[in-house]
Amino acid sequence: MNLKSIALALCAILFSSAYLSAQEAVAAGDAAKTSAEMFTINNIWILLGAALVFIMHPGFALVETGLTRAKNSVNIMAKNMVTVAIGIISYLIIGFNLMYPGDNWLIGKFLGFGGFGICAPEGAAGAIDYNGGLYTYWTDFIFQAMFAATAVTIVSGAVAERIKFSSYLVFGVFYAALAYTIIGSWGWGGGWLKGIGFYDLAGSTFVHSVGGWGALVGAAMLGPRIGKYVKGKSHAIPGCNLGFATLGVFLLWFGWFGFNGASVFSADPLMVAYVFTTTSISAAFGLVFAMFTSWIMQKKPDLSMILNGCLAGLVGITAGADCVSITSTCIIGAISGILVVFAVYFFDRMRIDDPVGATSVHLVCGVWGTLAVGIFSPEHALMPQLIGIIAVAAASLSMSFAVFYAIKKSMGLRVDKTSELRGLDVSEHGMEAYNGFQFFSNE
Repeated sequence: MNLKSIALALCAILFSSAYLSAQEAVAAGDAAKTSAEMFTINNIWILLGAALVFIMHPGFALVETGLTRAKNSVNIMAKNMVTVAIGIISYLIIGFNLMYPGDNWLIGKFLGFGGFGICAPEGAAGAIDYNGGLYTYWTDFIFQAMFAATAVTIVSGAVAERIKFSSYLVFGVFYAALAYTIIGSWGWGGGWLKGIGFYDLAGSTFVHSVGGWGALVGAAMLGPRIGKYVKGKSHAIPGCNLGFATLGVFLLWFGWFGFNGASVFSADPLMVAYVFTTTSISAAFGLVFAMFTSWIMQKKPDLSMILNGCLAGLVGITAGADCVSITSTCIIGAISGILVVFAVYFFDRMRIDDPVGATSVHLVCGVWGTLAVGIFSPEHALMPQLIGIIAVAAASLSMSFAVFYAIKKSMGLRVDKTSELRGLDVSEHGMEAYNGFQFFSNE
């Protein structure tokens, strides 16, 4: 008997219950009966995971605010705050049943819909009998709802400092309610990607790449900020508060323990601890390798690259945190850290103005993390991962382009020049983040 078997046996004795992890339950095709005690433990852990994912949203807000200019801080904070509400409300009305349609597929395994609103099955069917006693219906909903806004938040950073607040809200509603949920149903909802063996534990593709493709389209369609590219040369536009950005990354790293760890969908002590470990190792390697890469290329260790390197490592491991070895985790994190630095330079040369590096972190490293599952995991093949990346890219690009284009032609996408120079805080919200300062630049 190996160490893993012994550990699982001891845990079963300790809790006086026999149970299966979420992946094992699906593979078995029949949910295991769980004790009331283990049912409670599973629920508490996944609800705690939901709270940790929620903590990631102030992390995003601080990162975006810190890496942009002070005159746009109110706008950044407002977008991030409202995005959480958009995610929850859209998921309540339509998103949850689009993403998890059950047997209610309308077009093959490409589109399904279980109806509007949410309603738990009565009695034990919505509680201990729901998904084999791993968690309740309500636990399932609130954990998934915490994810729903994240893809849109990624877009927020890439379009910062020049998009109309109202236009962003319209995009956020459509992208959270339809694009994220329909694409997610292909894998997490039991759709066609799940059927061919595509694997994504916590969203390198279904969250980060979906948001990253949308961010790329939005940044390209908006065009660069005034003063970013002058006479063919790129000019750095420094952020206002790297302290905010650093604190934001720490919050994101902290929240990622729930993002990845609770995606195990049980309180399996061995698997949750393993996912915590791989998550942190990849983040650490991403951070260090991004630091040294930027140090070599810029002759100085760039803090913004260090911060994005940490996030790159987290995004890179998100798809396979439960199924790759520790050695593979180190490689995934290291490559993520190197990739993110080169991606920032690449998009800059392509004149894609992304103030916070969202496309480099979430898109590039999301794709890499998804490929890494097929490369390093003995349980998953490379071809389904490639097919999934291509399919999600095509869907995300087309959906985000359609929404952005419709907004641009109907209500306008970008603020006027005067408003942009003055700052979106005053022009869009009529207030300042730091009272007593008037920000107006001719750059």
